Parts: sequence; structure tokens; C-alpha cells
Amino acid sequence: MTAALRRLPWTTVVPVLALVLLAFTFGRHVPVPVLVLVGASLIGAVLAAVHHAEVIAHKVGEPFGSLVLAVAVTVIEVGLIVTLMVSGGGHGGDTSELARDTVFAAVMISANGIVGLALLVSALKHHLAVFNPEGTGAALATVAALATLCLVLPRFTTSADGAEFSGAQLAFAAVASLALYVLFVFTQTVRHRDFFLPVDRDGRTRTGTRDHDADGTGDEQGEQGEQGEEHADPPTGRQTLASLGLLVVALVGVVGLAKVASPSIEDAVDAVGFPQAFVGVVIALLVLLPESIAATRNALRERVQVSLNLGYGSAMASIGLTIPTIAVASIWLDGPLALGLEPTQIVLLVVSVAVGTLTVVPGRAKPLQGGLHLALLAAFVFLSIRP
Repeated sequence: MTAALRRLPWTTVVPVLALVLLAFTFGRHVPVPVLVLVGASLIGAVLAAVHHAEVIAHKVGEPFGSLVLAVAVTVIEVGLIVTLMVSGGGHGGDTSELARDTVFAAVMISANGIVGLALLVSALKHHLAVFNPEGTGAALATVAALATLCLVLPRFTTSADGAEFSGAQLAFAAVASLALYVLFVFTQTVRHRDFFLPVDRDGRTRTGTRDHDADGTGDEQGEQGEQGEEHADPPTGRQTLASLGLLVVALVGVVGLAKVASPSIEDAVDAVGFPQAFVGVVIALLVLLPESIAATRNALRERVQVSLNLGYGSAMASIGLTIPTIAVASIWLDGPLALGLEPTQIVLLVVSVAVGTLTVVPGRAKPLQGGLHLALLAAFVFLSIRP
């Protein structure tokens, strides 16, 4: 039995252990040593989720692979938001702005953090980061429309007080955002799939897997691991189904363990004197860790289009799937649901869309563009701490 366990890969063992730990800790007050174990298991489950999502992506190909991971991460986000809202944020506090803060943080981290990091590392390694402006532009436009519809308009409507939608307005926003997301997925996976595939430096869809340096020559020694990974045979149907099951197990573990750790996250935020809205930033950073790792790895392989699919796809799913779910959950949840952004947040969103547009149009980016997006992310995090 012990020998058999030793032969199992860690990506199989860790999700199962996370689920077992969840069963013993969920709904209980956990001491610090156990909390450390929870944190370690949560990180392990996130990394295992990345692995299994990439196995599935290798089987189904792009852009389906990035879509699988984006939807999986959004499932984590929705689960965390709903459980925290049901429990009153862990301390019975006000959770009316939790969904807004978490969704907006996910949008900023995805559209500036994941995208900026991918552009920066790819441009530094390969001189220029290249991608398809048609597919990426469509994704950015959808993100901008969803963010405006669900997060900006509630600040200006007059049917309800404050930054809230009325019931009818919330229902309209939920249906419209879900429809836009489904329409984009149809465009990405069926109608214009070729716009979302990696391209070479001449703008042609990449059919090979060989990576090149800035001078056009392949770096055989430095990239053997990456090329080997891309040349590997696709997993079998049985392996793909096993990874799909383990991905679900890992995601359940992440959602549950994050819920177990959420009171400690809120205590830590309170202890250092940060605003309660920063809890949403922490949650978003946590759930977007799988996408960040996957996007960086693809950027290093000069597959920037995959990285941008992950970044903008996550931002899109965060709004297009979370808001409808929260709208339905609000039927049973007590208290208001504030979705309208604050003026500072609206400014950051507008600037992010403007910079993103100027980045996307040429279809290639220098390290400067990556740095601009990362600077906007840094401004968002800093202003979340010191508004």
C-alpha cells in the first residue's frame, strides 16, 4: 500500500489530501499550526489544478484549453464569494460590496497583471511579444462592455439607492452579461477560432512548436524542456478523464480550504489596518494564481496569444459568470448588493481599457507595454490599501 502511494504522482495525491483536510477542518476554528497546513495544502491544490488543466488543454487544444482553465478559476471565485456572503464574511460583517470588490480585483489582476506579466516576460526573452490583434481586441472589447454594464452603470442609475441595481436592472445585467459571454465563447471556439491561436512574427498562425530567439535562431539547449513538453504526445482519453476528475477535486479543495482560511485573512487585513475591501483583492490573487502560472509559462514559450486568452478570458468569466450567479443567489441572500465602482476604481478601469487598446492594436508589444500594465496593477493594489 505504501509503495503504491509512493508511485502516485504528487498531482494525484495533493488534491485528495486537500479534500481530506477540508473534511476535518470545514466549519471549525483551526489553530495556527493547522492553518499553516491548510495554506500549504491550498497552494498545492492550486498547482495541481494548473497541471491537470494543462493536461486537458493539451488534449483538446487551443483555445479550448485556456477556456477550461478560465472557467475553472471562475468556479473557484464564485464559490468563494457565495460562501463568504452566506457566512457574513466570516465575522458576520457587511458583505454588500464583497462581490464587487472581488470581481473588480479579478478584472484588474487579469487584464493588467496576467496580461502585463505575459507581455513583459515574452518581450524580454524574445525581443517582441506577438499575438493576433483581432482575437485579442475582441476579448478586450467584451471585457470593457461587461465591466461597464455590470460595474460602472450601477453607480449612475437612479432606480435604487447608492451603488445598487434595482431587481429588474440586476436581472437585465445578469442576462445580458451571460449572453455576451456565451457569444464570445462561440466566437472563440467555433466561428473564428483561428483568431485565438498563437501566431509567429509575421502574423501567421503557428503550426510548429519550435521557439526562436530575437535573432530568429532556435535556442536548442535553453528550450529543450519547453520543446519537449510541446512535442509530447497528447494524453489518452483515460488520462484526460482522470485529470478532469482530479481538477474538480483540486478546485473543491481550493474553494473549501480558502473558506476555512477566510476568517484568518480578514483578521490579518484588520490587524494591519487595511480597508476591508482589500479582502477582495486577496481572494482574487488567490484564485487567479493558476492562470498566472499558466500564462507566464506560455509567454516564455512565445505563445503569448494563449497567455492573453487566459488573462482576458478570466476577466471576462469573472464578470460574465459571477454576476449572473450572484444575481440568482441574491434571491436568498439578505442585505443589499452594491455593484457600482467607486470613482477611483472607474478611473483605473477606463485607463486600463485605453492602455489595453493601444497595446492590442499593433499585434506586438515591447517590454514597455508589459510594464505599463503592471504599473496600473500596482496602482490598483496600492490604492486598495491606501484609498
